[in-house]
Amino acid sequence: MSTKVLTLVGSLRGASVNRKLAEAAAAVAPEGAEVILYEGLASVPFYNEDLDVEGQVPAAAAALREAAGEADAVLFVTPEYNGTTPAVLTNAIDWLSRPFGAGALKDMPAAVVSASPSGFGAQWANDNTRKALGVAGAKVLEDVSITVGGRFEVFAGTHPKDHAETATELAGVVSALAGALEPANA
Repeated sequence: MSTKVLTLVGSLRGASVNRKLAEAAAAVAPEGAEVILYEGLASVPFYNEDLDVEGQVPAAAAALREAAGEADAVLFVTPEYNGTTPAVLTNAIDWLSRPFGAGALKDMPAAVVSASPSGFGAQWANDNTRKALGVAGAKVLEDVSITVGGRFEVFAGTHPKDHAETATELAGVVSALAGALEPANA
């Protein structure tokens, strides 16, 4: 049985380094783990409790919840916008955390990868995303969170999956997510 890791990317640009990191995570996933890049975040409306009515949830939000419900773990890949997590990821967490205490993220293993051109690798966004996931009820794997900073010039000519250090780090994150499920499956 394969572990399904739903991957949400905080940059909507097709050629963003964060998207490439998510693609790399899929390419280097260990045997038994499948990394699925979610493509619909741009269509999910901002969370509004008035919209979150059973049978009337907007289709894009319902699709996000369904994708999370079919996953075993979640990986967030985030840039840093103005010192924090991009709105698109915060919004995804908002939708996935409801209904409170029973949302799609409840007890789901989660990890965060962040990247920025600075040497800090979007550490603030990483911290904020992990905090929000924890509040939402996810089982955040703190010890496998990675930040990728100061490598963007390398990624201009090399996809992250072909950069040995980055590929190894990403494979470790996906492996840890898959491993977090083993006691439950035993």
